[in-house]
Amino acid sequence: MKNPLILGSGALALSLLASAAVAAISPQEADKLGSSLTPMGAQKEGNADGSIPAWTGGLKPGAATVQNGFLGDPYASEKPLFVITAANAEQYKEKLTPGQLALFKRYPDSYRIPVYPSHRSAAAPQAVYDSIKKGATQVQLINDGNGLSNFDTHYTPFPIPKSGVELVWNHETRYRGSNFLRYTAQVVPQVNGDFTPVGFKESVGFPQSMGDNDPSKSSNIMYYYKQEVIAPARLTGTVNLAYETIDQLKEPRQAWTYNAGQRRVRRAPEVAYDGPGSAADGMRTADNSDLYNGAPDRYDWKLIGKKEIYIPYNSYRMMSPKLKLADLVRPGHLNPDHARYELHRVWEVEGTLKPGARHVYAKRHMYFDEDTWALAEVDHYDSRGQLWRVAEGHQATDYQQGISLYAAQALYDLIAGRYLVMNLINEAKQGTQYDQKYTSNDFTPAALRNSGIR
Repeated sequence: MKNPLILGSGALALSLLASAAVAAISPQEADKLGSSLTPMGAQKEGNADGSIPAWTGGLKPGAATVQNGFLGDPYASEKPLFVITAANAEQYKEKLTPGQLALFKRYPDSYRIPVYPSHRSAAAPQAVYDSIKKGATQVQLINDGNGLSNFDTHYTPFPIPKSGVELVWNHETRYRGSNFLRYTAQVVPQVNGDFTPVGFKESVGFPQSMGDNDPSKSSNIMYYYKQEVIAPARLTGTVNLAYETIDQLKEPRQAWTYNAGQRRVRRAPEVAYDGPGSAADGMRTADNSDLYNGAPDRYDWKLIGKKEIYIPYNSYRMMSPKLKLADLVRPGHLNPDHARYELHRVWEVEGTLKPGARHVYAKRHMYFDEDTWALAEVDHYDSRGQLWRVAEGHQATDYQQGISLYAAQALYDLIAGRYLVMNLINEAKQGTQYDQKYTSNDFTPAALRNSGIR
């Protein structure tokens, strides 16, 4: 018989190994950042036929006219190189995702992908590049990849990723600028295209940008998020608050909701994983926001590699104040007349639900833009292995702030024939306002009541 003491010692060793920190990259490897690689970790050179250009620094402040906080389009004069439709999709299938191909089949007469010249417009402040390079040699995965240690550099801990979960962390921790305030709309059209927009006032604060920050209390806080519903009238006054944590196994996301009708604040543990999204008519989960957010612990993340695909990019037209929501929203999908796709390199990662874990999505197939680490496409599969929902993040570079943002986040339900779109700012009174003077007192459960009074 095998010695139980030896078996027990082996199990303990394996347990310790699983919780141990995974080593960061060497200084020699980090020196590639800004030399053979971009400061963010992407390949600097273009592709073989020149359809993806080399990265030469990205867009700079003043790249186009900015009016009332709305970014002008540096590429407004460009025309599509070609348009992919259901009729010719087979010709381009090697550079399309299964989700995009499924949308052509679901909406053969209306869904289109207009492909424009590729521009590697991504750029960030030099201080962010310096922080990423410093963190690359010190940040480590802990708790089986579900947390980070030594993450005092704040952004993109794995610019030279070695595993799928590192890509997930890069997306979640990408640079988003300073404290900001924005007004956005979420739309969930009916099958015939009719919709009633839900208006949000969103405040986001970062501990490193707060003058009263206490590192001893915020060391595990990535950011603070407050969402106030400001339209329609029947929903006005509902306020959600969340503290997004770095290690959500050590300290799960803290969330609260103020209900104007009940006039009370309550804990909201459902604002995570596959809990229902705010005012979304059941069309998205809590972790569908930002195309993916929250703790990565319920999935095994497999890094598949890099490939070239057509993704939404430089989507300035989609956030133009010259357009109304009705110009963008069409039955089944967003109006392709205002979309822009480009050929870019992406990292491909497959997330598979762990045995015994619970989530409505059994598998998530994810495509991360190499220049920004932001998710561009996500295919969601149900428990039967059927492709269910397709997410697209219509990216643009805020060349004034040096950040990548979503002009729109769309989530298409192939089975229901409906979709949801978030982050629309077209009818807002002004664009996103950065450098907000927030303090920790602006993000307390007690402050929710004041925000929700109507």
